[in-house]
Amino acid sequence: QIIQSLMALGSGGIFGLGLGRSRQKFFYLPEPHTDYVFSIIGEELGLLGTVLILIIFFFLAWRGYKTALSTTDSYGSLLAVGITSWIVFQALMNIAVVTATIPATGITLPLLSYGGSSLGVTMMSLGILMNISRDLGGKV
Repeated sequence: QIIQSLMALGSGGIFGLGLGRSRQKFFYLPEPHTDYVFSIIGEELGLLGTVLILIIFFFLAWRGYKTALSTTDSYGSLLAVGITSWIVFQALMNIAVVTATIPATGITLPLLSYGGSSLGVTMMSLGILMNISRDLGGKV
């Protein structure tokens, strides 16, 4: 799976093959919508698509940590740091698996991979993070 994942990332090039034109997801990479969705994004959207995904996760981390630093409630601050760190760590772990930096772990890519319970918990956690941010009264 790792070899096919790297082949998918490499065959995307800079601009990708186009949405829905991935070859690896049909024949070579089993269950591409779960753990290896980042490699399919890299094949279909190319380097620009993968960089866009990384920018989105960086923005999520920046906003989460900014919320944690701005709140006056210590519990809210710790909760915001924990939620943000958990989502960013999970994303980095999945991307590291897809790029063969670490061995396969079975961790999904937050908000993009298929997985009902993972998606549900991530959405609830982001809702809590948004509630902490909302309680600041627009100061973030």
